[in-house]
Amino acid sequence: MNTVRESTLPLASVRDQWAVGLGLAALMIATRGQHFASVDALPSASWAVFFLAGALLRPMWALPAFFVLATALDLGSFAMGTITDWCLSPAYWALAFAYASLWLGGHYYRRLHIDHWRTVPRLVLTLLAAGSLAYLLSKGGYWFFSGRYTDPTLAGFVERIPRYYPRAIGTLAGYVGAVFILRAVWRGIVGRLRGQLGEARS
Repeated sequence: MNTVRESTLPLASVRDQWAVGLGLAALMIATRGQHFASVDALPSASWAVFFLAGALLRPMWALPAFFVLATALDLGSFAMGTITDWCLSPAYWALAFAYASLWLGGHYYRRLHIDHWRTVPRLVLTLLAAGSLAYLLSKGGYWFFSGRYTDPTLAGFVERIPRYYPRAIGTLAGYVGAVFILRAVWRGIVGRLRGQLGEARS
């Protein structure tokens, strides 16, 4: 009889949490902005990093830690002259609420997760909900409160959604999906190796 296993999230091992946390930090550093360590060909993984931190990591301080990292990268890029002050507006703090919504989405999803393909619809729905809220908070906050637009009407914001929303959600889903696929492959390899070791000892 097939049994549905309980959620294996967040990661139980402290060692695994540190490894994943450092990996997520490296992913953000490599894809955010334009600085000495960025890979310009890759879209920013920042949204996915916050969602994955909520899903995979136990410590709540991961949320402010990653926000500090994101801010430091932005300020560093500005200091290096690789970005302008266009994004560093009074609405920058709207990102804190957007990132918190993504982290909370990941935190909520980990209670729904099972190590089975049947968890995919749950992940997709959670990503859509958390990503949509993050989009409204970050893009809406910037549109209405940055002071960069002379007439920030609701109609103007709605007109921009088809242009930017699909890419934002697609990038989020792409990175999160890739990480969960890698996790499934890794767990499969480890499980197989343990099984082989068990057979060798018996």
